[in-house]
Amino acid sequence: MSATSDARVSAKGLRPVPMLIFGSRWLQLPLYVGLIIAQGVYVVLFLKELWHLFAHSFDFSEQQIMLAVLGLIDVVMISNLLVMVIVGGYETFVSRLNLQGHPDEPEWLSHVNASVLKIKLAMAIIGISSIHLLRTFIEAGALASGKSTYTETGVMWQTIIHCVFILSAIGIALVDKLSNDSIEGAKQQAGH
Repeated sequence: MSATSDARVSAKGLRPVPMLIFGSRWLQLPLYVGLIIAQGVYVVLFLKELWHLFAHSFDFSEQQIMLAVLGLIDVVMISNLLVMVIVGGYETFVSRLNLQGHPDEPEWLSHVNASVLKIKLAMAIIGISSIHLLRTFIEAGALASGKSTYTETGVMWQTIIHCVFILSAIGIALVDKLSNDSIEGAKQQAGH
């Protein structure tokens, strides 16, 4: 009997309270459906921004086109983050998707767990923050003229927040590595 069928057999034999607790994971399903709807909203936003860029392609300066394209990249990165949370979170916390052998199975899904998901999310947030910061730096060139929507203090705080995201991701990765090292050490100790 495989490990999967063993898990199914033992889950059916649970007492009522553990079965209720284990079954409560399905309460997350509406949350993931809500994120799928949010992804649909981002598709509409992307198409709207793409149309705006196309409609003004002859009116915009190079800087305005670059900012519009960065806005599109930002929407795509947030959408990618949503996919990671929806697929990875559902697979990790609710139920298996059973995509093994499917030609479109994401390669990262086969080794996803809560720890890997945290690191992937942290890296995605840093990527999104980088795009925002790049847009800010491009627009900050107009600070001296007074035509910018940013202030020097605002730019400074965005930079500090971005650095905090980076330090947080490094901290998460370090804690994960230390945790994995201690688990491996315990396995080696148990093997001797």
